[in-house]
Amino acid sequence: MIEAKLISTGFKYIAGVDEAGRGACAGPLVIAAVILDSPLSEKFAEVRDSKELTEKQRERLYTLIIDNSISYAIISATVSEIDSGGVHRVNIEGMRRAVLGLKFRPEYVLTDGYKIEGLAIPALAVWKGDQVAVSISAASILAKVTRDQIMRELDSEYPNYGMSSHKGYITKKHSAALAKFGVTEIHRKSFANIADLIHNG
Repeated sequence: MIEAKLISTGFKYIAGVDEAGRGACAGPLVIAAVILDSPLSEKFAEVRDSKELTEKQRERLYTLIIDNSISYAIISATVSEIDSGGVHRVNIEGMRRAVLGLKFRPEYVLTDGYKIEGLAIPALAVWKGDQVAVSISAASILAKVTRDQIMRELDSEYPNYGMSSHKGYITKKHSAALAKFGVTEIHRKSFANIADLIHNG
């Protein structure tokens, strides 16, 4: 485990950072950062990449992570921010905002796959980090549970699109709804499939 190596070299406060919703064509991008109180503890044994967990497991672990964190921050980037800046740039900026939003300054930062430029804290971008670093996995759960709740709320505002089931990702149901009801303000106009619908609609 990456955290074990860092702890053995003297780092104690390690932040994990991850996002949810990068590939969705609707809804916000949510980024979380978290410093676990003891990342090597058995209490985090079930914590893994949020995509490998059921909704109920994620929600239970969300509470565990919050209750056993030194600090956490969850931020949301809007559709307009994504369309203006591009999803990659907004993701990197969101990771920076999440780290800086921690009330306790970490000594080291682990991110899932992407490096945070200009961060004045030692950091490492980890390939498939949400599968190999518990701190990143914990952040992925915080981001995913938060975003899923946002998408359920958006489903009540836009009931024709099935947001609570597909969470803004493209599925046959979502594509059919877009063809029938059109593009809404919560759809990312900078994404190719949405731009095509607008152009050809």
